[in-house]
Amino acid sequence: MYRRVIFSFFASLMVAGCQAQSQPLPKSERLNPEKVSAIAERIDSQYPKLSSELRGQMLNTVVRSLDEMVFIEGGEFEMGDFGAPCDFDQTNMGTWPYGYEPDELCPITPKFDDDYLHQVRLSSYYLASYQTRLGDFDLFRTSQGLPLFDAEYRDREDLQFRYRKNNPASLKDWQEAKDYCLWLGQLSDYPVDLPTEAQWEYAARNRGKYVQFPTDTGSLNYGYNIPRDEDTEVHSVGSFAPNPLGLYDMAGNATDWVNDWYDADYYRKSPVDNPLGPKTGTQKVRRGSDFSESNWQSANTVRRWPDNPVQRNHYSSTSFRCAIQSDQALK
Repeated sequence: MYRRVIFSFFASLMVAGCQAQSQPLPKSERLNPEKVSAIAERIDSQYPKLSSELRGQMLNTVVRSLDEMVFIEGGEFEMGDFGAPCDFDQTNMGTWPYGYEPDELCPITPKFDDDYLHQVRLSSYYLASYQTRLGDFDLFRTSQGLPLFDAEYRDREDLQFRYRKNNPASLKDWQEAKDYCLWLGQLSDYPVDLPTEAQWEYAARNRGKYVQFPTDTGSLNYGYNIPRDEDTEVHSVGSFAPNPLGLYDMAGNATDWVNDWYDADYYRKSPVDNPLGPKTGTQKVRRGSDFSESNWQSANTVRRWPDNPVQRNHYSSTSFRCAIQSDQALK
């Protein structure tokens, strides 16, 4: 009897393994089949107790996330508040410095410790074209044995808009964003992490150009490349036109956590090459703007937003996107 039980147990494992191996691999626009197979084997090895369905969802998420990465060619730019006309037209920003001398321009932001212009030189990297989707973040939490946040509210009809799978992932603390990106990196065997503050601004400004708003035109076209100010609910990712690099929702929907600690004086002592931010701190940096803000004031490319790394709740106004810290081609 004992031998039959042991044989049955191992037979069930073999069947489960064969089922996992026999499932068709997702097709990737960027990765070769050998890489996709290696990711599948890594998931099966690290999460043998999860169902084949969940492992398949994880594989699809990792492959899609890599396919959606945008290669950002590195370069040098002047980081910080470069100025705008004192009476600017938010819908038609034109080309900086808009016919003025730079010293005649007014600050884009009245505060936020972004006034000190400084040179930054970045290596090439990849940045996610979309903010991390709530459905992918839920899958990550499930894979780690964590409950879905706000589970008691998710079945309420009046709150369904908050928990759509294609919404930006709602975060309670910065570490959740960091852990998700590292999880993608572990499964893909690529150096995935949060972007640095400098990487975020460089990409939002279309590789460091003097662009005030991170939209397709650098101006605000309400309802097309930015939410309307009266739209005070979160939108699904990719609802509006991307910037010229193909990056969606760099402002106007949810803010992005970046990797850096916050220091009000950091711009004055930032290294030129690939700055990583202060080594320590008490607050982390958020970039972009959220749906509760006035876009002409907040949806610019230069504002840096210090915030406590741990919030009270999972707020739909706070999200993130991952970066691959490598200049090598994905294959």
